[in-house]
Amino acid sequence: MLRQYELVERVLEYDPDADEAMLNRAYVYTVQKHGTQTRASGDPYFSHPVEVAGLMTDLKLDQETIATALLHDTVEDTLATIDDIEANFGPEVARLVDGVTKLSKIEQMPENERAAENLRKFLLAMSEDIRVLLVKLGDRLHNMRTLHFIKKPEKRQRIARETMDIYAPLAERVGMYEYMREMQLLAFEQIEPEAYTTITKRLQQIRDEDGGQVDAIALDMKHALANAGLQVEVSGREKHPYSIWRKMAERHVSFEQVTDIMAFRVICDNVADCYRAMGVLHTTWQFLPGKFKDYISTPKTNGYRSLHTSLIYGKSMRVEVQIRTREMHRTNEFGLAAHWAYKQAERPDGQVGWLRDLIEIVDASHDAEELLEHTRMAIYQDRIFAFTPKGALFQLPKGATAVDFAFAVHTELGTQTVGAKINGRHMPLRTQLNNGDVVEILKGKDAEPQMSWLGFVITGKARAAIRRAVRQKERAEVAEIGAKLYDEIVTRVPAKIGKKALRDALKRIEMEEPDDLFYAIGAAKITDRAVMEALLPGSTEGMAEEDDEWLRSGKSLSIRGLTPGVGYDLATCCHPVPGDRIVGLRQQDKVVEVHAIDCHQLATGIDSDWLDLSWGKRSRGAVGRLRVTLYDRPGTLAEMAGIFAQSVVNVKSLEQTQLDHPFTTYEVDLEVQDLAHLTRILSALRASDAVAQAERA
Repeated sequence: MLRQYELVERVLEYDPDADEAMLNRAYVYTVQKHGTQTRASGDPYFSHPVEVAGLMTDLKLDQETIATALLHDTVEDTLATIDDIEANFGPEVARLVDGVTKLSKIEQMPENERAAENLRKFLLAMSEDIRVLLVKLGDRLHNMRTLHFIKKPEKRQRIARETMDIYAPLAERVGMYEYMREMQLLAFEQIEPEAYTTITKRLQQIRDEDGGQVDAIALDMKHALANAGLQVEVSGREKHPYSIWRKMAERHVSFEQVTDIMAFRVICDNVADCYRAMGVLHTTWQFLPGKFKDYISTPKTNGYRSLHTSLIYGKSMRVEVQIRTREMHRTNEFGLAAHWAYKQAERPDGQVGWLRDLIEIVDASHDAEELLEHTRMAIYQDRIFAFTPKGALFQLPKGATAVDFAFAVHTELGTQTVGAKINGRHMPLRTQLNNGDVVEILKGKDAEPQMSWLGFVITGKARAAIRRAVRQKERAEVAEIGAKLYDEIVTRVPAKIGKKALRDALKRIEMEEPDDLFYAIGAAKITDRAVMEALLPGSTEGMAEEDDEWLRSGKSLSIRGLTPGVGYDLATCCHPVPGDRIVGLRQQDKVVEVHAIDCHQLATGIDSDWLDLSWGKRSRGAVGRLRVTLYDRPGTLAEMAGIFAQSVVNVKSLEQTQLDHPFTTYEVDLEVQDLAHLTRILSALRASDAVAQAERA
């Protein structure tokens, strides 16, 4: 652990004007506040914030960031408050500490919701000041280095998985590749211990057998480049076990079949020499077509710049080579942290592009599961580059479609998309983009996102925006149905109901707008009886409870318009229920088949064969059929069943008819009272987050 004077001296080495007294106060403050607390390793707890501060000095960050690293756990784990921090260290440090402070665990919430809520607040804090992320990454890296001291394997696994899914990709996105690689390696050791051990042992065997092969290849490259008049630095290394394991998994091959386990770096004096060096290497050794990437002319979103290529060394050994200038190397190693070094006069103003996308995802995501899903999509994917017709460049995940591109340009453009031209040709919206494509999005004024788009879009931003738009549309449809049902409820209230009565009713049930009530009625979140009581208190006294009485008493169907003695069957093609407009078709056995007026089967007959029928006054109880499409994720079928239970309905049959990820479609036969009852069930289904689509079958 760094001693107090050692930490302060580190800062003074790169920032002689740093506030030495403030740094000393911060060190003493964290030691005093954490007191006798210890970590799982048995070390004093304050050793952790001190080590995190040491990591920040390696990045040469400013004094406020160093102080934040020292203080980042005091508010959560001690009696210190943000006000105390501000009084002792100023508003800037207090704001940073507030952003980094880990949130107290909310035990009542499911684990994924706790993780999502932590992530939501963390991303919002990070968007205001990227130093929050830098300290958080240092905090996570040191925790990963000491993870093996935690005794419970399930806890180690959870922390490792969170690191692999969230923190390592975030480190990559801000260009902190050393942090990313170490986090991945430490997490991999916990998540796949057998694979980690096997690959590590195999790498050691190769070292023992081949001796200094990495150094020999690096020397050959340096000689070839020197002979061409280029003064460069060449270094090489083996890829770390997690990188090799990913290649094995992606290619479905064994360790012995992974030939590119070595990577080399060439550092040049200037950009021109980078391209010259690439030419020399390509003429000296065979290069692999399709493996060359130019991140100098087209940098990554995190500012990373380098030339990448793959060569065949010897008979069949593949080696990867990165070529860059010294300045690029510095930026690539420190990433966005380089912009926050103490002496930087110009720092990033506002949010970087990918971070802005994350904040849009936070705003659009409806629940914990969506937020985690969309965020992982946004921060952990390889990129391609595409252009607008005016030349604006957008970086997207590999596999992105024209719709993903539209939402990347602007959310409003995405929601109005009706078509796309790719390189001047009309193409389907699901077309996957390639590097360099020029994409023109065609929009319509009244267009709206389609649920089917979720079957092919891959960016978190697009998925979140589409789901939000679909939910808004469904809410409007449910509220419209609810308004019609409200009009019917009002007719049963023994008094005239005007606008004032409605306003008073809204106050009684604690709702703001009539639309809120209509939505609640349509979604079956409030009963007719409760609405009547809110409109006119006391109006339901003595009223029989009828919610499930119809189930107890059984069906009671009568149909007008039939010749006495003639029987009838309810058609199984359209499943009419009381309340539907109906007609009859005579069958050969003198039985009339009853159809809904809009049944597709009627199109095959002649109008003159129809019998004009209607339901008897007290008709109720028939089987209606629904087609329900659920999101293909755990718990959605149970949620649908819960809606049926709340709606007091018998499920006669349920059959899965289609599985098309991310959707599963069912046909459900329900014993309902009448059309109003079936409509309420449909409305409740459409209001559910588990349901993508619901309609009569």
